[in-house]
Amino acid sequence: MNYITEGFFQAIGLILSMDEETWQAVGVTVRLTVMSMAATLSVGLPLGFLLGYFDFPGKRGAHMVVDTLLALPTVVVGLVVYAFISNRGPLGDLRLLFTIRGMAIGQTILALPIVIALTANAVECLDGRLRMTLATLGAGGWRMAATSLRECRFALMAAAVTAYGRVVAEVGVSMMLGGNIKWHTRTITTAITLETGKGDFALGIALGILLLAISFALNAGLSFLKRRADA
Repeated sequence: MNYITEGFFQAIGLILSMDEETWQAVGVTVRLTVMSMAATLSVGLPLGFLLGYFDFPGKRGAHMVVDTLLALPTVVVGLVVYAFISNRGPLGDLRLLFTIRGMAIGQTILALPIVIALTANAVECLDGRLRMTLATLGAGGWRMAATSLRECRFALMAAAVTAYGRVVAEVGVSMMLGGNIKWHTRTITTAITLETGKGDFALGIALGILLLAISFALNAGLSFLKRRADA
């Protein structure tokens, strides 16, 4: 047990001393997840709204596909994206392999089903009288859509936080598409995997603490916004 205690105190020292290797992995993780979430939300929120708000032929099948993709294995996503962006793939000329942009593509594919499914569910759970009331008041299509989104805004934020939790804790895609290159594509999770395998528990614990801090900060922010809106 001594090595765990010693590792914990050494980890605190690495964090407080602003150890370059530790915070470099944090910086790469933040850049990567911001890129992934920006793409995910810009595509997933509109698709989820359309899936939940409108009735159309094949809607049940679309729901089934999205729900199935929620359990999409990360290594499968990594394999498929790798095949497309490798030098021999159709997108090889873009030189995306072993870059943050390439990793972001894989993480976006992982997060999209979460945002689409949770957004659609949030829209479908709205009070059915809302649309009738808005129509009675003369609201047009865009006004009705905007009001519906506003009514379920906290559910949408929860969907975003859930998707962020998926991408920030992801290992397989980041390892396969990024290569875990030090000072370049090494993220918190891939660094933890590597350093723990090498026996460097202090750095692994330090990165684990920072990863938990990021997740806690996001959830605390969401809770604060909910309390402020309810006040």
